[in-house]
Amino acid sequence: MALHKGRGFACINYPIGMNLGGDPSQALVHSTPDGKFMVTLSAIDLGQGMKSVTRQIAAETLGVPIEDVYVDTADSDTGPHDMGSFASRGTHRVGNAVIRAATEARQQMLEAAAEELEVNAGDLDTDGKGNIHVKGAPGRSITVSETAIAAQFNQGRTLAGRGIFLIPKSDVNDETGEMSTVTCFAHAALVVDLTVDDETGEVKVDEINSAYEVGRALNARLVEQQLIGGAWMGVSHALYETTEPYYPERDHGPVDFLGYQMPGPGEIVPHNIAILERPAADAPFGGKGPGEMCANPVLPAVANAIYNAVGVRCDRLPITPEKILRGIQANGGARPQARR
Repeated sequence: MALHKGRGFACINYPIGMNLGGDPSQALVHSTPDGKFMVTLSAIDLGQGMKSVTRQIAAETLGVPIEDVYVDTADSDTGPHDMGSFASRGTHRVGNAVIRAATEARQQMLEAAAEELEVNAGDLDTDGKGNIHVKGAPGRSITVSETAIAAQFNQGRTLAGRGIFLIPKSDVNDETGEMSTVTCFAHAALVVDLTVDDETGEVKVDEINSAYEVGRALNARLVEQQLIGGAWMGVSHALYETTEPYYPERDHGPVDFLGYQMPGPGEIVPHNIAILERPAADAPFGGKGPGEMCANPVLPAVANAIYNAVGVRCDRLPITPEKILRGIQANGGARPQARR
C-alpha cells in the first residue's frame, strides 16, 4: 500500500475549422445615428469569448473605441449566415468576416467625414478615440459621432459594411485524392503530474504544465482563462465524467445531473501556462484561437501519467479507481515506470 507519483506527456496539432463548402462566415457592421457601431452575427458565443474578441477586432478595424462597438449574436432568421460554433473556428472564420465588414463600414465613414471636412477620404485617419482627422493636421478633425449624424441627416448615407470569409478550395492529389481541409493548425504540449493510491485506486492531479501556440493572443487574459478552464474540463473527462454504468450494474451509475460525477473547486490544481505566438498569415490579426485544443491533450497526458505511476494502461474513459485497481491486480501489483 503506497502512493505513487507519475508524470505524463501529450502534444497535439489541432486544425482550425474545416473546408466543407469553404466553411463560410458572414458579418454585418453598421453605425447608429450617434456614432456607435453594431456587429451582427449568427455565430453563437458558447462561453469561449467570441463576442469579446469580435468586438475587439471590429473596433481595431474601424479605428474607434471598443466601448463604442456592440456585438449582436442573433440567429439565422435575423443575422447573416454562419456555419456554426464548432471546430474551433470562431475567431478565425468569424473574425475574418468581421474585418471585411468593418473595413467597408470604415471606408463609408471616412467618405462621410471627407465630405464634411471638404478633403479626400484618403487624406483621413482615425485616432482610436472617436475622432477622424486629416493626416498631418490633427487640428482639422471631426468626431465619429458628428460624422454619423451628418451621414444620417445631411448626406443620406449609410455607414455600413458586409463581410464574408471563405477558405480557398484545397488542391487535390491526383494519385491519392489527398487534400487539406484546413489552412492552419494550432499546437500544444502538456505535462501532468499526479499521484495514484495503489490501495484505493484514487488519482490526485498535482500539477499541470503546458505550452499552447495560438497564433496570436488577441485577448491574453481571455486566452489564459480559456486554457485553464479547458484543461480542467479535460481532467474531468479523463477521471470523472461518464454516462456509462459503473461496475457492475447501471444502478451504480449517475441517472441525472444531481449524481453526475465532476471535480469541484477543491480539486483545482496549479496550472502553469506558456502562450506561444506564431501569427497565422490568413488569421484575423494572426489569431487562431485555442478552442477545443485546450482540453484534448489533457486526456492522454493523464492516462500516460497513470501508466507511469503504477504501470496500468487504461484505454477507456473515465479512468476510475475500479479500473486502476483491476489493472494493478492483473499485473500482480503496482509497477511504477521510470520518470523523466
